[in-house]
Amino acid sequence: MASLPADSAVSSVQRRTMIVLIIAQVVGTVGVGVAPSIGVLLAEEVTHNEAWAGLARTASTLGAALFGLWLGTVAARRGRRVALSRGWALAAAGAALLVVAAQLSLIIPLFVGLLFIGAGSAVSLQSRFAATDLAEPQHKARSLALVVWVGTLGSVLGPNLGAPGEFVGSITGLTVFANAFLIAAVFLALAGIVVFAWLRPDPLLVLEQTTGTQATAAGKKPIRFRQMFAEIQANPQARIALIAILTSQTVMAAIMTMTPVHISHQGGSITLIGITISLHVAGMYALSPLVGLVTDRFGYRFAISTGIAIFMASLIIGAVKPHDMTGIIVSLILLGIGWSFGSVAGAALFSAVVAPETRAASQGGVDALSNLSGAIAGFIAGPLLVLTSFSFLSILAMVALVPLAVLMTTNARTLYSEPVPEQAIGSD
Repeated sequence: MASLPADSAVSSVQRRTMIVLIIAQVVGTVGVGVAPSIGVLLAEEVTHNEAWAGLARTASTLGAALFGLWLGTVAARRGRRVALSRGWALAAAGAALLVVAAQLSLIIPLFVGLLFIGAGSAVSLQSRFAATDLAEPQHKARSLALVVWVGTLGSVLGPNLGAPGEFVGSITGLTVFANAFLIAAVFLALAGIVVFAWLRPDPLLVLEQTTGTQATAAGKKPIRFRQMFAEIQANPQARIALIAILTSQTVMAAIMTMTPVHISHQGGSITLIGITISLHVAGMYALSPLVGLVTDRFGYRFAISTGIAIFMASLIIGAVKPHDMTGIIVSLILLGIGWSFGSVAGAALFSAVVAPETRAASQGGVDALSNLSGAIAGFIAGPLLVLTSFSFLSILAMVALVPLAVLMTTNARTLYSEPVPEQAIGSD
């Protein structure tokens, strides 16, 4: 086994790693945050069909899922620095392609660009794991949460690039949307440069040095979805957690994806749309530390049930006051908070109850299913909004919450019992 670096040296690398990740996360997520709002509006403008606008969210979400798997393989083989910098570079290339698509109203480059910009979301998620590579055991969660937290700053600023895009247009002569993605491309490229230039030494490679080949072997182990589904089938707590995660993602994605289009049809400006989505994203992440405390203090059932109640309040406002911009903004904020409760509590429960032998594979599978459910919900929401109304879309989202609400009522004993990971099921 290779000689172990001194604890002080590892701590120094961890501090440097956190600084670099925080800077890259804030800068990069500014670019990533463009897709949920401006990307949807661009898709409607280019296709001249709001039913296709939902594909903007779908394309970027699918990109996050696809590139997430690839970047994980790159990290296992080449380390975090190479994987994260490549991911930011791919996202920057996608944003640059969207500049062309926006300026020339090109459909194929539009969706290819949105697919590639999804790599930024995958990198943002992978950065939280990079933060835990060298963290002390008692500080791993804190390190992960810090990277997620600072990423919120960029995610809130990103949807508002339409406003500076108008100012930049006086210099570049490009359209507002083209300028917004030009700014996004610059930010994404800067994030890649920061990681490639300063994430040295690589935290994952240092971890491998301290543990021999264990980290590399684990990283190259393929995800076995059969194992995940077998365990979920036999583990009622994991099954409830999965349903909570997927329901929260589906409801949030369906409403959030089409809100920019709905506001635009009501005469709202691009600035108002950006502010609304920013407040929604703030609702998703700003209270996450509090959500964690509530979950630890009062339990998973209470936290998930609270999320359902907040979701319902959001959707009722959206259904009753679809033409009231203040009501829509409040609805979107509550939608984000409801997602935070359902997603954070569901993920915490899932991590607590799955078997250690299949935990990494199962968590990866849940992330993939979550991304897919969000992509499908966003895609379906477009035609539904065309055929019905924003009020009806909100009502359908309420119906989607019913199965989860029934589970919270009928499985109280299961959720209140202490989570104990089952033995690995179906492992080879």
